[in-house]
Amino acid sequence: MTVRAGQCHCGAVRFAVSLGDGFDSVRRCTCSYCRMRGAVVAMAEAGGIKILQGEDALTRYRFHTGSAQHFFCSRCGIYTHHQRRSNTSLYAVNVACLDGVSPFDFSEVPVTDGINHPNDTGMPARRAGTLRFIPAD
Repeated sequence: MTVRAGQCHCGAVRFAVSLGDGFDSVRRCTCSYCRMRGAVVAMAEAGGIKILQGEDALTRYRFHTGSAQHFFCSRCGIYTHHQRRSNTSLYAVNVACLDGVSPFDFSEVPVTDGINHPNDTGMPARRAGTLRFIPAD
């Protein structure tokens, strides 16, 4: 279990998160919202995110079926985390909001096929590809 502190860009929202699988769960998604947002996320169990400051600054966004809840700071607009649609007992946390972590720390990030979501297709979740970061020399 990895416990990390995090915050939005302006610092209005501060939180602590327990990542059950550490950073072994990092991923991106191809659904319409995640594709536009572009965040790399890591997983936390329900109850694994504690908002320490600024809960009143968090805004929630829902779309399509409305089951996933996406949270972002109402002041700076940064996406901090969301409750997953496919497993509502899991939260995905924006790794860029975690102290000392960058999405570019991961040389390879699995990308899940959110366009063909298992809850829509009845098929198992599938991997759409891999996002790679190759630092310049």
